[in-house]
Amino acid sequence: MNTNTVTYKKLHNTALIAPKTSGVYLWRDKDNTILYVGKAKHLKNRLSSYFSGQKDIKTRTLIKHAYSIEYITTSNEYEAFNLENTLIKQHHPKYNISLKDDKSYAVLRITNEEYPRIFKTRQLIQDGSHYYGPFPNSTALTLFIDALHNIYPLRHCKRIKKQKNPCMYYHIEKCCAPCCNKCSAEDYNSIIVEIRSILEDNPAKGIQKLENNMKTAAHELKFEKAARIRNGINALKELRMQNAVVDFNPESRDYIGFARSGMLTSFAIIKMRSGKMVMRDVYRTTTLKDDDELLSEFIRSYYVEKEIIPPRIYVQNTKDREFCEKWLLQEHNIKTHILKVTPRLKNHLRHDASMKMAIFNAQEDIKRRIRERGDIPAMKELQKILNLDSIPKRIEGFDIAHIGGKFPVASLVRFWQGNPDKKHYRYFRLKTTDGIIDDFASMKEAVSRRYTRLLNEQEEMPHLIIIDGGIGHVNAAQGVLDSLKLSIPIVGLAEKDEAIYRPSNSTPLILPRRSDALRLMQRVRDEAHRFANTRNQTLRTKENIVSVFEQLPHVGKKRINLLIEKYVSLHKLIEASVQEIADVLTISHSHAQDILAAAKLLQKQRQKVIKNKIATSTNYAEQLAKLAAKNDGFQNVAEKDI
Repeated sequence: MNTNTVTYKKLHNTALIAPKTSGVYLWRDKDNTILYVGKAKHLKNRLSSYFSGQKDIKTRTLIKHAYSIEYITTSNEYEAFNLENTLIKQHHPKYNISLKDDKSYAVLRITNEEYPRIFKTRQLIQDGSHYYGPFPNSTALTLFIDALHNIYPLRHCKRIKKQKNPCMYYHIEKCCAPCCNKCSAEDYNSIIVEIRSILEDNPAKGIQKLENNMKTAAHELKFEKAARIRNGINALKELRMQNAVVDFNPESRDYIGFARSGMLTSFAIIKMRSGKMVMRDVYRTTTLKDDDELLSEFIRSYYVEKEIIPPRIYVQNTKDREFCEKWLLQEHNIKTHILKVTPRLKNHLRHDASMKMAIFNAQEDIKRRIRERGDIPAMKELQKILNLDSIPKRIEGFDIAHIGGKFPVASLVRFWQGNPDKKHYRYFRLKTTDGIIDDFASMKEAVSRRYTRLLNEQEEMPHLIIIDGGIGHVNAAQGVLDSLKLSIPIVGLAEKDEAIYRPSNSTPLILPRRSDALRLMQRVRDEAHRFANTRNQTLRTKENIVSVFEQLPHVGKKRINLLIEKYVSLHKLIEASVQEIADVLTISHSHAQDILAAAKLLQKQRQKVIKNKIATSTNYAEQLAKLAAKNDGFQNVAEKDI
């Protein structure tokens, strides 16, 4: 029996003999360092849950690094809540929430100096400077600051050194040269007051001033300057749109949203004061907490200063709400209401908009974190689960989209290091299944065309293929790969139950919902689905459908629009009754009969064309195999040959 098995059994036994009371439990590693602190209403049940059922990635990580579990019983759950908080603050466990302020958003800084400077920064220094932001669009902020420097003679140098002769910026009218006493502090600060007014109080007035300067520059034939000011105007409009949230509710309140991916967790806080958003901030952490326990631990970690606690805090869920309110009252002597945004809440829509903004910011930060690091945990888990030879850094996903067999397209998306690689996205306008519903044949054609081309051009193959579909789709694609003599791992992800199918194996693999591997596969599948549907919608535009309905008798432009709105396709029109068509178009019964008869005849003609297509292209994979043998491999096989 190896060491890992012995340790696992020891941990499990500790859980089984734990008392059935409330308390706090501590996971420790071999060096006796505390890895994680949690609280429980029922210690035995909570600890046993770590060893039952399918375990997600965060639980497996904790068990892998743990060596022992100890627990401290308490008389009630609130006492456990307080003790957990004390132990976390004392020991700073690795897998509990340890907040890190995300400074990735840029802010505009106006320094606290006699002659203030204005510049972009990501670091906040509490020296009396004024900060505006944060602004997610750093480029827009840069353009706006450039526009300010083009209009106002602002200081550029970091330190003012008194000198006799001014620098170049003075001569090109971009600085008033306070270093040479060319302007007084009073005059200079009147400019700063005007800029602060643009940022704080009257953006419309500021935009008007910028537009006047742009027109003046253009009139003086200074077109480059005019263009820079124009860019600044656009940037200011975008910055105001991003950062100005006003709801005219004077109540001070915070909105806390969170998002997570595996152990990665991001919190976003929207602070509303006097009806305006005064701060939007994001905090990053890694934690093993369940979703319903996250907010209580965050509240205890974040609200450590009495001055920042508002009368109301709005959250995504209210587990431990009473404990948190009681803790804030005991710790800081502040009575705060913690509320969940629900339709029953007064002024629900107003609160819902701010709550959604907080959640959206947290979700965006999670996406950014995954992009920054690459989705390594998910790829490693995929490698282990699917028994791959290497980490699947290059993943390609396929999906089929059509409407009743009409305008069938296949999408191909590529992910590199767990993130979308959009320059390698492709779509296929399917030829062999136009007008018929056969997703398996469609998948064969798409996979054939894709990997025939890669073989011809000697391009790199993916490490893994993910099909949006079940066992039938996977087997269809695997048949093509076999014909091409390619050994690329392939799986299908069926939307129902998120089941994973492998070739020639009808028993699906079901992963825990929190699995990083499943999350990555879902991202690939969903992106392929989105890309396919986008292309299909483009193809089935109004013009494509109009061309069919135009061939029907007694139908003009207005009636074509009515048919499109009601039936969308010729196939659905044929299924309608004569009376229904007469009612929809407000026409006589005989005219409706003529339209229905003509539609059926037109459909037969279209089906005949489709049958001819199928007859001339029987089996895509067989044709590929024949061409391969004929051309000594695939060096000379091109898509046009098929």
